[in-house]
Formats: sequence, structure tokens, C-alpha cells
Amino acid sequence: MARRIDYSARYKYTPKEVYGAFTDRDYWDARIEEMRKYSENHIEHFEVSDDGIDIVLHHILPRSELPEIAQTVMKKDMVITRKESYTPFGDPTTGTYEASIPAGPGSLTGTMKLFATDTGCTFRTSSEAKVYLPFIGGKLEQLMLVNLIDLFRAEAEITENWLSQQ
Repeated sequence: MARRIDYSARYKYTPKEVYGAFTDRDYWDARIEEMRKYSENHIEHFEVSDDGIDIVLHHILPRSELPEIAQTVMKKDMVITRKESYTPFGDPTTGTYEASIPAGPGSLTGTMKLFATDTGCTFRTSSEAKVYLPFIGGKLEQLMLVNLIDLFRAEAEITENWLSQQ
């Protein structure tokens, strides 16, 4: 059974300013650099076109840093490939993401929506985790989602800081 969770990052900036950050390679490089405090990261692919934005990120988490329950499933370092796609700018702008782990026993997918508010904008992510293992699947799904919220918070803080320096 899948578990779902929503996270909303609220910004004092307009949707156009936040989307503008998403189209800027310097933003992604700064975000990757900041996230290296937590794990090895790099950008595999980055493209901005009339069709929107496509980006592929790699996160590598050492097995020794994983919670015990995850170590029972993962016998090597966890390599996460995260693919994000955004539509061209609009109000709202939407997107999708998926995160995959080679030989991983599940999936992590989601939708994203960037829209205007009275005080700026909101970037809402709706995520779904599925783990196909009896007995521990639900615990791993919950663990994935809790850690995902921490990741989204950190990324929102990086975005806020990057925009404040522009």
C-alpha cells in the first residue's frame, strides 16, 4: 500500500522569480553545492526549452549513514536518481518528479505546482512512496516520506537564500 504526503514551500517572491531560479544553471549548481553537506550530489542533465525544464540529479547516500531498517534492504551505498520536469512558466506552473534506486524495492513519485498567493507564491509537492516488501514496506515508506520532507525543507531554504542574493 502506498503512502502519500504533501509539502508546501512558501516564498515572498513571485512565481516568475521562483521559476526564473529554476531555469538558471547557477541556481542548480548552488543548490547541489549546498546539498553536498548531506550527501554526494551532482547534476546529470539540465535543459531549459520552450517545453519547460528537465533536470536529472544524482544523490549518493553511504550505506553506513542509512537507518538500520534501510540497511537490511540496501547492501551498497544508495544511489538515487531524481528526474524533474516542469511545464513552461504559467500560473500555475506544474511539474512531475520520480526518484529511483537501482535494485530498490519501491518507487517515489510526485507532482509539483508553483502558484501565486497574496504574499508571493507557494511551491507544493505531493509525493507518493511505494515499497514492495512484506512486513517492513510501510515502515520504509514512512521513513522515505519523513526524510523527503527534510530534503524539501532544505531545498526551500536554499531557494529562499539564493533568491535573496539576486
